[in-house]
Parts: sequence; C-alpha cells; structure tokens
Amino acid sequence: MTEGQERVQPSGVWATAVGVARVRALETERDNALFRDPLAQAFAAAGGLWPSSPPPADEAARRRRLAVSLSIVIRTKFLDDLLEQASASGVRQVVLLGAGMDSRAFRMDWPEGTRLFEVDTAAPLDFKASVLRQERAVPCCERITVAVDLREDWPGALAAAGHDPAAPTVWIAEGLLIYLPEDAVELLLSRISAQSAAGSRLGLTLGSRGVIERFAADAAAGSASSMWLSEMPDDPVGWLAGHGWEADIKTLRECAAAYDRPISTPPRREERPGGLIAAVRR
Repeated sequence: MTEGQERVQPSGVWATAVGVARVRALETERDNALFRDPLAQAFAAAGGLWPSSPPPADEAARRRRLAVSLSIVIRTKFLDDLLEQASASGVRQVVLLGAGMDSRAFRMDWPEGTRLFEVDTAAPLDFKASVLRQERAVPCCERITVAVDLREDWPGALAAAGHDPAAPTVWIAEGLLIYLPEDAVELLLSRISAQSAAGSRLGLTLGSRGVIERFAADAAAGSASSMWLSEMPDDPVGWLAGHGWEADIKTLRECAAAYDRPISTPPRREERPGGLIAAVRR
C-alpha cells in the first residue's frame, strides 16, 4: 500500500485485532498499567475505535465486554513475561502467529540478534504498515512480516522469510486458536512442533471450557464472540505432551491475582486448568 492509497478497513476475524488494540490503549493510560503499548491508540483510531466505540446494548453485554477486556490485558502481560523469559534463556527467534496489531517488535527491549516474524494475511499487515509509517515507528529488533493465510503453507512461507527451524524459537498464538475449528488447531500445533528445535518456547491462549456457551450464544452478529469456534482440550497438558511440549497451564483468575488485578466475582463453576499456556519443547 502506498501513501496515496485508501487504507483497507478492518473486517471479519482480523477486525478483532483492532478491538484488542483499543483495550491495550486503555490499559496504557492507567497509572498502574501492566504494560505500555504506545502504538495501540494509533491502531484503534485507524480502525475507528478511538476515542470511543459503540456502548454495549445492555448490562449483560457490558459485563461480557469488561470480562473480555480483562482477559486481553492479563494475557498480554502473561505473554510479555514469557517472551522476556525466552529471551533471557537465549532464544533469538520469535514468531507471532496471527500477529494482528501486535506491537511487541516496537515496545519490548529485545536482545541484539533477535529476529521477530509477524505472520498474518496481507490485509491486516497492510493496514498495520500504513499506521506504522504514519507513526514513524522503528522496531527494536529485526522485524520480518510474512503475508500468508494460516490455512495455507505458512511453514514454507516462514522458511522462505528466513526462519531457522534448527534454532530454538518462541512461538506466540494469542487470541487466535479460539477462532479456528478443532482440526485446524491440531494442524497448527503439529506444524509448530515440526518447526521447533529443543528448547523452543510456546505461548498459547485458548478459550476455557464453557466460554463459548457463556459468551457466544447470544453474541451480536459480527462480534468477536460470535466467531468463536473452539475451546481448550479436556487435558491440555496431555495434549501438548503428545506433541513433545512440557506445559504449564494457568487460569485467567490465577494470573489476574498474581498481577494484582484480582477477579472479584466468584467462579460460576469449578474452574478447570485453562486459558493461558506456557510450554517448552523437550
């Protein structure tokens, strides 16, 4: 996209990335922010969601929005910590799958030699590039975009862009898997595992069991939750072990408490391990 072209407006699943940017922009404005994302407001504004977005239709919808917003904030901090730990362990390859409006290449302090690959389809990457040019943003590591649909041969496209499967990689799939059917989730994990040397790291967010029933049943058409398709397996540790990963599973409630953002409402049901996963390739 050149400066003279009209910016493509968000649509479909990737439009949810602009909503995520809005949440991150709001968090950035807090005095006790868990992270700072100086580009989030620009992404949200470019997508028409800043300074405001349409209010929820009713109280139940308002509560759902607040719950989703909190989950975005907590998962962002969780994965930031995972990436910092991976960098400290010597991992210098980062792959963001379904990168959306992620700005970690610009806002985190990366060790010298870090290569960060952003994998997504062309439309969000073009939209993002136009905002980055507008903001004159400069990455803090080598940033490489890979325009490919995750339903296609993305490992081939990633390899062509310079990814080295013989070296450890930290993979991030944030807010992605819930939009894929279960067979596509399985294929994605198989492909990740095939490209991961020993010592690689993996950060996943998955819908906890029952989240589709609670959020998507009466979701408005075109909303994020109306497009949710899959939840966490009954045994996520065993599922990942079957692919060669040693996993640590956290619930949103556990992480929120650890970050001093406790969830005040009691759980509706017994909470299973869920939501946030950090794993190491054996």
